[in-house]
Amino acid sequence: MVLAAIPSPSRGVIHLGPLPLRAYAFMIIIGVVVAVWLTGRRLRARGVDPNVAGDAGVWAVLFGIVGARLYHVITSPDAYFGADGNLVDVLKVWNGGLGIWGAVAGGALGVWIKTRRSGVSFLLFADAAVPGIVLAQAIGRWGNYFNQELFGRPTTLPWALEIDVTHRPGGYEQFATFHPTFLYESLWCLVVALVLLLIDRFHRLGRGRLLALYIMMYTVGRAAIEALRIDDATHIAGLRLNDWVSAVVFVGALVMFLVLRKPVDENRELLAGPPPGGAGDSEAKATGGGAAAADAPAAAEADSAQATTAAEADAKPTAPEPTAPEPTAPELVAPELVATEPADAVAAGAVAARVGLDKTSRSERAGGGDGPAGAGRGDA
Repeated sequence: MVLAAIPSPSRGVIHLGPLPLRAYAFMIIIGVVVAVWLTGRRLRARGVDPNVAGDAGVWAVLFGIVGARLYHVITSPDAYFGADGNLVDVLKVWNGGLGIWGAVAGGALGVWIKTRRSGVSFLLFADAAVPGIVLAQAIGRWGNYFNQELFGRPTTLPWALEIDVTHRPGGYEQFATFHPTFLYESLWCLVVALVLLLIDRFHRLGRGRLLALYIMMYTVGRAAIEALRIDDATHIAGLRLNDWVSAVVFVGALVMFLVLRKPVDENRELLAGPPPGGAGDSEAKATGGGAAAADAPAAAEADSAQATTAAEADAKPTAPEPTAPEPTAPELVAPELVATEPADAVAAGAVAARVGLDKTSRSERAGGGDGPAGAGRGDA
């Protein structure tokens, strides 16, 4: 008994007048837009013009669609070349029938041609593109949901997918719900994209090795999903052709991962404009330090010249500041001033007083003497 199930859409196309708008095509277009946008951002971080992503995307889509259709037609020839086949149906891509390995091979060829013409390393571009490519695969798988195709074995799991009777393969008409292999692959692609982005962010691998890791991870998940599918496919030794292709591609990617020893593509966008305190500051400091070191001899020479000039100035004799000679007091009492008469004594006192006044005036004009006024060598 089915407890729950995912309903399938009643139709996968909407008609806008005479123009049919197919959900399958919309899913592919959305996937391509996401892949080009993310690839452009990652190319810019690696120092490559992001416009290369859009130009290469055109080549990848054209070559990828052709390769995917050719792979599907070659591996499922009865639908086109069998007794009930119609060769014109080969051109009806909108009805589904795109082989993933043909899309990968054709898209890779288109990108290789474009990157070669643009002078960009193919492996550098591939490392930048694979997270976006696997996201495009996750989105594009929902086109199988709208077309009710590429589902798995019957199941009653709660997430089983309801399929209309007209879309059930022969021998399974009595079953109503099947494994939603489109959903399994879509979820697995999201996991692969997340792992690739984390590895590239925290432990970037050498050029080309992220591409190899993507191929290995995708093929492992694809092999498990192929084991659930019941749609018509070519079998070789009991295994579906896609299983053999996945095994060969996985081995080739493993050898590529182990053998490649290309350099790591650093984040050139950050190196071109480092944040404050980063490598750019260190470089600036180193440059400034070098300039200071280069100016050091000139500065030392200038300091030496100044020191020599100062030393010569100190050694040069300088005249002492002129000082006023210490005044000397004249004889206050001359022999001729000694009198015996009273009148003469009065006259002598007047002369002595005048001499003392003259001495005081000279001392004041000279800046002052050390001794009191009236002091001299011959005080009486």
